[in-house]
Amino acid sequence: MDKKYMRLALDLAAKARGRTSPNPMVGAVVEKKGEIVGRGCHLKAGTPHAEIHALNEAGEAAAGATMYVTLEPCCHYGRTGPCTGAIIDAGISRVVIAARDPNPLVAGGGVKLLRSAGIEVTTGVLEEEALILNEVFIKYITTGRPFVVAKAAVSLDGKIATRTGKSKWITGEEARAYGRQLRDWYDAIMVGIGTVLADDPALTTRLPNGGGRDPVRIVLDSKARIPLNARVLTQESAAPTIIAVTSQASPEKLTELRGKNGVQVLVVNEGAQVDLVRLMGLLGEESITSVLVEGGALIHGSAFSARIVDKAAWFIAPKIIGGQDAPGPVGGLGVDNPAEAMALERVKVSRLGEDLLIEGYLKYKE
Repeated sequence: MDKKYMRLALDLAAKARGRTSPNPMVGAVVEKKGEIVGRGCHLKAGTPHAEIHALNEAGEAAAGATMYVTLEPCCHYGRTGPCTGAIIDAGISRVVIAARDPNPLVAGGGVKLLRSAGIEVTTGVLEEEALILNEVFIKYITTGRPFVVAKAAVSLDGKIATRTGKSKWITGEEARAYGRQLRDWYDAIMVGIGTVLADDPALTTRLPNGGGRDPVRIVLDSKARIPLNARVLTQESAAPTIIAVTSQASPEKLTELRGKNGVQVLVVNEGAQVDLVRLMGLLGEESITSVLVEGGALIHGSAFSARIVDKAAWFIAPKIIGGQDAPGPVGGLGVDNPAEAMALERVKVSRLGEDLLIEGYLKYKE
């Protein structure tokens, strides 16, 4: 029964995917005598947490009830008050937790406080599912750096475009729609200047019926070659655009870029290319918790070489493009032999129309 109610709490938490950053997704269910008397999920940073919504719905029925929550209740004051206090005051008799909160401000403190108040606490119920749900939050809160997903759409023979550079469309509509959904879920989308110069993309979400949240647009542009009329600089969007440059960029061009509405310039380092490890640290300081890399072979090659990628999302279409000059998704030098290849673990394969989506987590060799 614990798993049954925790599954409901996880489903509730997932409803707010892409909306809670930099906070985690959390769901809560209050159960009493086999009846659900309260439900809640955390909707947005700065708003009441899942536990508070569930307790408010339960009202007086919370006394003597069991609460199922996907992440350890907080025990500190932030933009909202501590949930542990509210749980204790409501008279909850048992709390079932999927995963401990790795936030140093909590990190077992919530469990300790609840137990000290005489509340029975059970942990680890559907823990793996809860950790996967909040993989972005866990990476960010423990390292200060964003969770990075490398995404590519390739043909069966591993091409992202034809020899003439044409790529629309390799995958079908269902796969492309899911790709737009990823933009809605992650805080930022990152491309290289080559993609901007070749395609002038909007890098917006464009979900059906005008829904969705545009991600922060990040352009790797060492020398600030981006045209001032590029779509990422001129379109109306609530999300800003970040141009990541090096000291080689023209100061005059940087002044022009900074003068544009919604544009931020980050001078990351000296040298010919943007230091991606350093950039991830700067993005973390900007409270960007996740980045979707959607560039071409150069940016993917650089991202994998810098070991900033946590997860890969590879869309594969059952098509043969052919051509030795047709580009693949990952550039750079690559490895010398297959034994040195970067492997994926916890691999998941899904079907989207005629296409396949392979997802997995990078396992870097020491």
